Amino acid sequence: MSDMSSMSRESKKKQLRSQMISPGQEYPAARSRIEEETMQKARQKIRRRHMVLAAVLLISIFAGAGGWFYYQQIHRYTGYVTMRVVPLNEGSLVGYKTFGSNVLKYTRDGASYIDSRGGNVWTESYEMKTPIVAVNGDYAAIADRQGNSILICNTDGKVGQATTILPITRITVSGLGMVAAVVEDSTSSYIYFFRKDGSELKINVRTNMSGDGYPLDICLSRDGTQLMCSYVHLEGGEAKTRVVFYDFSEIGKNVPTRLVGGFDEQFTNTVVPRVAYLKEPYSCAFSTNGPVFFSARNLANPEVLHQSAIEGENISGVFYSDEYVGVILWNSGGESEKRLEVFRADGSHILSKEFAYDYTCADIDGEMIFLYNDNSCKVFNMAGTEKLDATFDFAVTKIRKGRMPNTLLVMGPQEMREIKLK
Repeated sequence: MSDMSSMSRESKKKQLRSQMISPGQEYPAARSRIEEETMQKARQKIRRRHMVLAAVLLISIFAGAGGWFYYQQIHRYTGYVTMRVVPLNEGSLVGYKTFGSNVLKYTRDGASYIDSRGGNVWTESYEMKTPIVAVNGDYAAIADRQGNSILICNTDGKVGQATTILPITRITVSGLGMVAAVVEDSTSSYIYFFRKDGSELKINVRTNMSGDGYPLDICLSRDGTQLMCSYVHLEGGEAKTRVVFYDFSEIGKNVPTRLVGGFDEQFTNTVVPRVAYLKEPYSCAFSTNGPVFFSARNLANPEVLHQSAIEGENISGVFYSDEYVGVILWNSGGESEKRLEVFRADGSHILSKEFAYDYTCADIDGEMIFLYNDNSCKVFNMAGTEKLDATFDFAVTKIRKGRMPNTLLVMGPQEMREIKLK
């Protein structure tokens, strides 16, 4: 009997044990799911919070950038303070040229490459009666007009020197250092080519007034494979203008005299005193009737993109950068005596601005337009806003952008000033 009772108690114990929840089974599993759901909700909440913060930050950045851009577009400076005055090497100054990211100062005695702090990066000495300068990217060529010497430099200094037998009338340089020079004798003009070390290439172009014409201006493309020229030639006893393109790459080898393009019709009753390569593949011929824009996308067949005829109005001046072309006109029908017209490199028109100001120089630096004379300046942006109208108490030869958005570098015969606009 006692045995039966004992077995019964053991059986009941086993039954109770089987009904108990063992560790690691259902209750902990249910607890784990609750914790996981809670953690998931917490992660989603944090993620949403981060997304909101990121959105707010992006909106703030875009709003700040938009506000700064709008401020820069419409804000007009009323004065300036001089931050730095740097004496420059004295000499018989001829001028300054934008060169690389800085400026090239050239005189009859030598040339100096000057950085934005007024530091002299290098100086090269020479003796030239009338130095003329051509710049393309990081290369510059300095020649003695009506002389026989050409100095070839890059932003590190002198890389070569060329000599001609006949007197030089004009030069151009490519972005890789090749130089083309126009020289003349009593009957003809010649275009000779030189490597960047000054050695002569066995390529030349000979012209005369009764044939192709007299070269008014020449310009090499950035890579040196194309040469753009403006000619005046005689046809039936009448002087006419022509713009031509030569190709010195493999494409030009298959073309007689390497002449891949010639344009006469666009320049009837006009003269083209200047031609220029802009950013690839665009170029521009500056005629007395307005700029004519070309594209060399097809190197074997340059084409006219846009002709901006400005009839009945005299052009006062032209200037350009890689990105833009500026033309200043005597404004016969407007309220102000002059008018500024600005075009993109492809010929599309972006700005027309009337103004009254006796400028002697005009430059484009980035998105800024500088008009200045020897003691004052006007600065415009590409929206046509006059950013600055200032008079200086020191001599001015060239103006360009400074290191900061609200600074300018003003260069004179013996010094450079960094000024802060206010």
